[in-house]
Amino acid sequence: MITAHTTTIVLGGEAGQGIQTVETLLVSLLRAAGWHVFATKEYMSRIRGGSNSVTIRVSRRRVQAYAEIPDILVALDASALAHLEPRIAPHTRILGDTAVLGSARRITDVPFQAIGSALGSALYANSAAAGAVLGIFGVPFDLVSAHLQRRFSAKKAEIITGNVEAARRGYAIGAELQSSGGLRPPAPPDQPAGRELLVNGAEAVAIGALAGGCTFVASYPMSPSTGVLTFLAQQAQSCGIIVEQAEDEIAAINMVLGAWYAGARGLVTTSGGGFALMVEAVSLAGAMESPLVVHLAQRPGPATGLPTRTEQGDLQFALYSGHGEFARIILAPSTLEEGMLLTQRAFGIADRFQVPVFILTDQYFMDTYYNIPTPELPEAEPLHIVETDAGYRRYALTPDGISPRGIPGYGSGLVRVDSDEHDEDGRITESMAMRVAMVDKRLRRVSVLTAEALPPRLNGPADGSLLVVGWGSTGPIIAEAIAGLGRSDVGHLHFTQVHPIHPTAAGILHSARKVVLVEGNATGQFGQLLALHAGVDISDKILRYDGLQFSVEQLQEEFTRRL
Repeated sequence: MITAHTTTIVLGGEAGQGIQTVETLLVSLLRAAGWHVFATKEYMSRIRGGSNSVTIRVSRRRVQAYAEIPDILVALDASALAHLEPRIAPHTRILGDTAVLGSARRITDVPFQAIGSALGSALYANSAAAGAVLGIFGVPFDLVSAHLQRRFSAKKAEIITGNVEAARRGYAIGAELQSSGGLRPPAPPDQPAGRELLVNGAEAVAIGALAGGCTFVASYPMSPSTGVLTFLAQQAQSCGIIVEQAEDEIAAINMVLGAWYAGARGLVTTSGGGFALMVEAVSLAGAMESPLVVHLAQRPGPATGLPTRTEQGDLQFALYSGHGEFARIILAPSTLEEGMLLTQRAFGIADRFQVPVFILTDQYFMDTYYNIPTPELPEAEPLHIVETDAGYRRYALTPDGISPRGIPGYGSGLVRVDSDEHDEDGRITESMAMRVAMVDKRLRRVSVLTAEALPPRLNGPADGSLLVVGWGSTGPIIAEAIAGLGRSDVGHLHFTQVHPIHPTAAGILHSARKVVLVEGNATGQFGQLLALHAGVDISDKILRYDGLQFSVEQLQEEFTRRL
């Protein structure tokens, strides 16, 4: 509910109705006025119709997590009320046009559609809705007017004037609601957030790739991963990166392997169905001992599943993809800052250890955005390549399993790579002794990768009344839910590297008195890995797999029940 710190706004309407226009206006202007903002969306797999929603949190404090219950619900059509019914609480203030929504429940009548129609276009209703919310928050209307004029600058003068006037009329209604005492939002923070970065998950991964020295990306578009491809395409000229929209996913990943072979740093970005086509090439990377960075944005399967929803269902798919046995690394950022840092890290460790590195995100992570301080990203690791000579052996047997990597044209040596089993020079062989030597060589780096793994992050006590375990995008939601309990005896163990698992995890988990696992899938996939690699079987699980992310309220209720 509305507090001195945070207000949650939910916008509901059909696809194609302009709900994202309202979202963009609100987030941009509320941040410009100084508040910290958070926004995420859930939407159906259709271009028009259905019922979609956007959740915006406006706060005096930094906010990074999804809250379910709205303080203010802006309903742009009648279907929004039915769709959002489970989220409406007694305190929720519903703003909408009663001529459209009906009078079945208590609604504060704001005639969005009537305002738009009176000005000549139903589309102006979006600006009226945005104006009403901005009026409640007291954002100076000069800011609102200037923003609308910039946004619609390419349109005819009457369209600009119509949108500004619609916003003005909505703004007057919102200002009246605020002054009458019906709605009192939080005051702006003492240190305004307006100059901070406003990025989403897709942009965070893409920025991390650039910071990691990525010079080539190939992909076939697939929701929800496409945002990484489009962002990098927009930066291609200024950042000197080659971007290729391949004819299919098989071509994309093999292009990326070719790029690494030639000395570039390559990225392939995809989602579950696209990655299913790539698994043979993952094995090729294992056999070639080629670096590879794969961004896998998860969505519910099997097959097409729910293509616009979220899930943490591809962890074991990424872990066991490809045939044969070889080392790999799987990273799962929890915050947008980690999306940048871990993606940057992925390129350095893929290059250094010559293994595939997976970055696991999900639809929720990709489509969520909030303001963050400008991150201080370290310098990208230099390329780990050697100048070859006439005696160069691409697959030289070494104690740690990592052979010096050469690239064609850099030195006088010949760089042979092959998908068949090979000897130290890269020549195809069926020698059984060499086969064993090469398998052992490739697997020796597993112990090296484990020693280099990122440790899980522990907040609070490990041996308190409850230890909550999570991974990936659930991190900020778990953290806020625990903070809301107001107890010091609840700990949070969060993993941003889910394979290999850092050796310290086992000791922390064994010291816990009561553990609960939070995962966005049906079978507790990460819990199975903890049982296998840390020797801890977590029987108490909070699982969600309906296509939506956990909310702060849901997890707080679940934790309270266990306490």
